[in-house]
Amino acid sequence: MNKHLLAGALLATAMGAAPAAHAQTPLNPVQPWGSWFIATVQLPGSAEHKWGGFAEIQARTNGLFKEYFYNELKAGVSYDLDPNFTVAVAGGRYSTSDYKDLEAGPLNTEKRLWEQLILTQYSHRLKLEHRYRIEQRWFSFRDDSTAFRQRYRYRLNAFFPLNKNTITAGTIFLAAYDEIFLNPKGPVFERNRVYGGVGYQLNKHFVVQVGYVNQANYNYTAQQGQFVLQNTAAKNNVVMAFTYKFSHRAVPAGQEQLPTQQD
Repeated sequence: MNKHLLAGALLATAMGAAPAAHAQTPLNPVQPWGSWFIATVQLPGSAEHKWGGFAEIQARTNGLFKEYFYNELKAGVSYDLDPNFTVAVAGGRYSTSDYKDLEAGPLNTEKRLWEQLILTQYSHRLKLEHRYRIEQRWFSFRDDSTAFRQRYRYRLNAFFPLNKNTITAGTIFLAAYDEIFLNPKGPVFERNRVYGGVGYQLNKHFVVQVGYVNQANYNYTAQQGQFVLQNTAAKNNVVMAFTYKFSHRAVPAGQEQLPTQQD
């Protein structure tokens, strides 16, 4: 009888330990640090010339400065309604590959169109941007299947110059933003992106920024032509961004233009 009791106790212990062991398996495994490289050519609008535009190329790696897997090509036009309100229309091509097998071609490519509104607030030093964006997204997968999705985005972006009151030539500045991504079909809360960095505007044309971005996905991702719930942890990335700004001849040399990242 004691043997039966002992066997039952051992079996109950084993059954109870199995879920615990399973629960200890991380659902969101730790992700390696990645890298983002961004190069932008920009023509900002102004009070004298309201039309502007940009073109950008971006590459990302799964590891820190290694394991390339993703790129973006995008461009758009903007119009300054006044110094605090800017509207824009833009589009791009986004390609995602398996960094272990780049020769096999992209896992999926995305063509994207978006419309956005930026509201800017200027204080003595602190500059704030509220960006509202609506995206239309067309996916093509390696197995020839396709999909269409929409997305809404809101970003609160802050800039703080350290050695001047405005961000002009010779200014060192801090930059930070938080952006949420919303899916109208659900799950509603799709992604959160947090950035912090430091930048330097060399002259009226060149701006360099180095920073850190944490991107957490809560959305459905594409696998074999289907959208399935993503199961990855938030990923940390080092960001290196380089911007060349054209300027209209009539724009004063000291006029402030915020070093906004287009992504």
